[in-house]
Amino acid sequence: MSTGTGDDVPEADREQKKNQIDVEIDDDEQVNDHPIEEVSLTVPITDDPTQHALTFRTLLLGLIFCSFLAFANQFFSYRQNHLYVSSVSAQIAALPIGKFMAATLPTRKFTVPFTNWKWSLNPGPFSMKEHVLITIFANCGASSVYAINIITIVKTFYHRNLHPVAALLLVLTTQLLGYGWAGMFRKYLVESPYMWWPNNLVQVSLFRALHGNEKRPKGAVSRQQFFIMVFICSFSYYLIPGYFFPSLSNLAIVCWIWKDSITAQQLGSGLNGLGIGSFGLDWSTVASFLGSPLATPLFAIINVLVGFFLFTYVLLPIGYWTNAYEAKKFPIFTSNTFDKDGMVYNITRIIDEKSFEIKLDEYNSYSKLYLSVMFAYLYGLSFAGLTSCLSHVALFNGKSILNLWRKTTSATNAADIHTRLMKKNYKPVPQWWFLAILGLSFALAVYCCEGFGGQLQLPWWGILLACFVAFFFTLPIGIIQATTNRQPGLNVITEFIIGYILPGKPLANVTFKTYGYISMIQALDFVADFKLGHYMKIPPRSMFIAQLCGTLVASSVYFGSGWWLLESIPNICDPELLPDDSPWTCPGYDVFYNASIIWGVVGPLRMFTNYGNYPEMNWFFLIGVLAPVPVWYFSKKFPEKKWIEHIHIPLILAGTQAMPAAKAVHYWCWGIVGIFFNYFVYKRYKGWWAKRNYVMSAGLDAGVAFMGIFLYFTLQGNEISFPHWWGMSANDHCPLARCPTAPGIQAKGCPVQ
Repeated sequence: MSTGTGDDVPEADREQKKNQIDVEIDDDEQVNDHPIEEVSLTVPITDDPTQHALTFRTLLLGLIFCSFLAFANQFFSYRQNHLYVSSVSAQIAALPIGKFMAATLPTRKFTVPFTNWKWSLNPGPFSMKEHVLITIFANCGASSVYAINIITIVKTFYHRNLHPVAALLLVLTTQLLGYGWAGMFRKYLVESPYMWWPNNLVQVSLFRALHGNEKRPKGAVSRQQFFIMVFICSFSYYLIPGYFFPSLSNLAIVCWIWKDSITAQQLGSGLNGLGIGSFGLDWSTVASFLGSPLATPLFAIINVLVGFFLFTYVLLPIGYWTNAYEAKKFPIFTSNTFDKDGMVYNITRIIDEKSFEIKLDEYNSYSKLYLSVMFAYLYGLSFAGLTSCLSHVALFNGKSILNLWRKTTSATNAADIHTRLMKKNYKPVPQWWFLAILGLSFALAVYCCEGFGGQLQLPWWGILLACFVAFFFTLPIGIIQATTNRQPGLNVITEFIIGYILPGKPLANVTFKTYGYISMIQALDFVADFKLGHYMKIPPRSMFIAQLCGTLVASSVYFGSGWWLLESIPNICDPELLPDDSPWTCPGYDVFYNASIIWGVVGPLRMFTNYGNYPEMNWFFLIGVLAPVPVWYFSKKFPEKKWIEHIHIPLILAGTQAMPAAKAVHYWCWGIVGIFFNYFVYKRYKGWWAKRNYVMSAGLDAGVAFMGIFLYFTLQGNEISFPHWWGMSANDHCPLARCPTAPGIQAKGCPVQ
């Protein structure tokens, strides 16, 4: 850290560089020669290398926001309404706090002992570069840690012990492996002007808007004031659904009218049925699982809702009421696994307690694994979603991607304006930094899996194979994402690979998936952040330090929060033993657990071939390949019909990918709010929408998050409950929606047909 900033500009040169800025702007170097028009219109071509970046304020605010977002998102991940708090909340809140610190903190400089490095609590005005780095810290905290899923299902669903050191190493190594892939491909995915990462332009625009000289009209409020107002309202209101009236989150009118009808409750339940007439008066219902609808483009909302309606109100009813795959033996909407008699699958019967592997003799004598027709079709749609994404990108973007890639490989030495500025003003990150993290992470990953009695079941060569998968796909997937803003998922591929190689080992399956899939996701997140820093002219070494520190802190907080909640909340993730008003139902982790049974214990060979019940699901791979073709054909045949281009088959097929953790009531509320703000408000009050929409989204998220945590630590965590009444139940009062309808099938609380 030099001169209190950690930037790569020595203090002795700072004033000299500052005096040269006006001259440099007139140099040929300042010609905007970026080949992508959207970037040329959005990203400024100037840089002030004297601006402070990695300062005391950056580290303090960055670590605070990183830690808070990590804790808040892990906290809500176990609750029935899985609210996601994005980094936009921190991005907006950091600006007034940073300016306040710049106005009040002392400017005295301190010297680091035995070095020439100096630092100050207040090196000067709060800069945009500090703001960007604080947001990078917050991004690390807002990004979920996938390995927590493994820890949760081991402790709460399989009821096995997991060494805490092994669990911590699993969390850290899965997050850090991506640095290696990011370092290897940054030359192509960051420095190349043709890899332009469209999503980053939104961030660039938001930073420029926040740091612009906003003139507040008389009688109006600024963005920061509006954020505070929304935050206070959201914080105060959530006291009602969060404590006094939990049923307000899931209201099902049909169930109130037909209290004794299974069919009516299957149709009307928003949590366990088709959700006709269901709604919730709670922002956590609106934004949980699907994210804030205010921050989702209208065309994406429409495509997702089309997929939701086609699945929920066409495919699912046809499958269930025609009794496809013996559907009536099971609830209409569930992610549980079942046996041939319609009972929840007794997984302990087919798993060896000591080796934690499948006992094939017991499996063959007991029952094949059955899914609800909803869950089976969701897997089919996930297969189709993967192949449709590849097909869609090939048809609509294939030619442009190939052209951009050719230009990238042929122009690696021809830098654009932004690359020239970065290379001139800042020192690059040495390659060995990335390789050192990669080598250390790989060694710790092998130790994590091979040590501790082999609790995770994955041998060293499994780690090597997972790394190869991640390395192989990082560049092609990165090219697709950097040019189209779409990222095909690899989770199905990784599950298939290890499911065939190591069948009958559930933890080996989920661990391989995490190393093979998540390390690639992390790599692309790091690369995207580096590209944002490239556009915003952040010193690369400062960016690297912020990312690394943020990742380490966020991973530790996620792990500590998850472990603490799992140890401190009785019967967490077990709805059968939890009180009716308990929100700790873990819907997302329940899906992950059942996926570990399907892919790990039983395996794809005994599920999706003739050895299992669902070989027809493989046809969805072909459906996904072919589905985008008609849309592409008609878009070419009728180019004047611009609406055809907005039919996005991958979004439609993946529209229900948040299910079964997300329920029908979440889709209804998310869609209604999204259409209202992104169509009606946008169309009639475009000026208000442009200034307030995203700020409102951040304020609503932050208010619910703060009140939810406040309620837990002050009341719920101390077992101080509101007096029990009808509205205290966290469900939607549709108990019969969970009932099977096949004759002779028995289920708890259900009449036998």
